[in-house]
Amino acid sequence: MTGLEKMKSQILDEAKALADSKIAEADRKAEEILDEAKSEAAKSVTGISQKSEKDAVNYRERIASSIDLQKRTKLLAAKQEVIAEVLDKSYEKLKTMEAGEYFAMLLKLAEKYILPQDGTIYFSSADLGRMPESFKTDLKKLAEAKGGKLEISGEGRNIENGFVLAYGGIEENCTLKAIFDAKRDEFADKIHHILF
Repeated sequence: MTGLEKMKSQILDEAKALADSKIAEADRKAEEILDEAKSEAAKSVTGISQKSEKDAVNYRERIASSIDLQKRTKLLAAKQEVIAEVLDKSYEKLKTMEAGEYFAMLLKLAEKYILPQDGTIYFSSADLGRMPESFKTDLKKLAEAKGGKLEISGEGRNIENGFVLAYGGIEENCTLKAIFDAKRDEFADKIHHILF
């Protein structure tokens, strides 16, 4: 059993234990209400007994509804925790990719954002230092194929990964963090559909 499964199991067990305890308390309270109503009914009219029984049923239904809401809230929180953890681990995996895989991914990413005009692309100093020559060639070919020209800046930017595209003074932040943050909700929905 993985850590996530243990966590989900523990949350569900806690929710069930809480629900059982609340139901037992509700049953005890309902019995108290019924006992009190019966003694009043003995002194009074039959109508009071009927009203008390209805109150007990309503009270039990309200408690059960409240417990169900608490259970669903805890389950939703657990799901959101799991999704956040999967997203964080996915981002960490992207950050630690092997250089060949990393630059292949950057090339695919650049294909989506390169415009058919002259521009400059900026990388971190670390990426500039480990960038393969084939990547530089492929990137320039990609820009030309889109009808533009892209110069790789020798100046390292203060970014962790990915790149920044600059066209005529307008910059497009294509760092992995920026793209990941922009698509976080979309990724979370996909993870939710896969896991749940």
